[in-house]
Amino acid sequence: MARAPSAAPAYLLLTATALLWAGNAVTSRWAPGHISPQVITTLRWAVACAVLAPIAGRRLVAEWPVLRPHWLRILLMGGLGYTAFNCLFYAAGAYTGAINLALFQGAIPVLVIVLNRLAYRVPVTPGQLAGVGLTLVGAGLAATHGDWAVLTHLAFNRGDVLVFGACLLYAGYTIFLPTRPKVSGLAFFAAMAIAALLTSLPPLAVEWATGHAVWPGRTGWAMVVFVGLGPSLLAQLFFMRGVELIGPNRAGLFVNLVPIFGAILAVLLVGEPFGATEAAALALVLGGIACAERLKPVRRDAPDPAYSQTRTRRM
Repeated sequence: MARAPSAAPAYLLLTATALLWAGNAVTSRWAPGHISPQVITTLRWAVACAVLAPIAGRRLVAEWPVLRPHWLRILLMGGLGYTAFNCLFYAAGAYTGAINLALFQGAIPVLVIVLNRLAYRVPVTPGQLAGVGLTLVGAGLAATHGDWAVLTHLAFNRGDVLVFGACLLYAGYTIFLPTRPKVSGLAFFAAMAIAALLTSLPPLAVEWATGHAVWPGRTGWAMVVFVGLGPSLLAQLFFMRGVELIGPNRAGLFVNLVPIFGAILAVLLVGEPFGATEAAALALVLGGIACAERLKPVRRDAPDPAYSQTRTRRM
């Protein structure tokens, strides 16, 4: 019986992923006036593809015969999980507030567990349920800054429908990651990055045709480079590997570190205070992750049935 890979590297990779995604959230708040949503979406994937070309180009060409029969899946995963997610998330920001965005993003771990159960009949353990609950409370605490009365005044609108749709798409992308074609992670991600770039062009054309495109200046290009190298390239590679190591259900919990890291970045970059509320939120999210990890089943060959299809693959 083969031993499952160590989970320790996954914890580091997924924590770094959440930190980079928090940086992406901060960037999206600074972007208006410097660059428009579809322009930054297209350019971020152009940057990622440009960096990947000399690194993964030969591997992608060599493994293309294996990837080619799965071109539709690759196009859907890159187009929906990357491009459509960003398009919907940016569009939602025009209609709904930051609290709603953070709260709905906290639903991704729940959606991953539900979809994994429906698609692969993956059992949900009491530890996972407890972990999801604690991380959701922590994310909510960070989003509301400890003022739970804010939740009674929330007004839900079409922006919330858009962000929920975005979260549903990314949860679907997450559960399909373990069933990717039997190629290296780098080649598979390069193919999806190309798919994301190609599928971002039609929305960009619409934005340009309607006169809403804002092309970047110096500050805008700095944002493009950051989101292209960080959230688009490194974070997605880290997340892919984290899911491969510990499975979608456990990896999904780390998403709720995003609002926590967002609060920490606000402290470092904007000078906002970091007090007991933020510390408690961080403790709750970390406690939820620890709870899910400590109470997971003891004897398992792999994180979930879907994962067993990818155990022999390497990045």
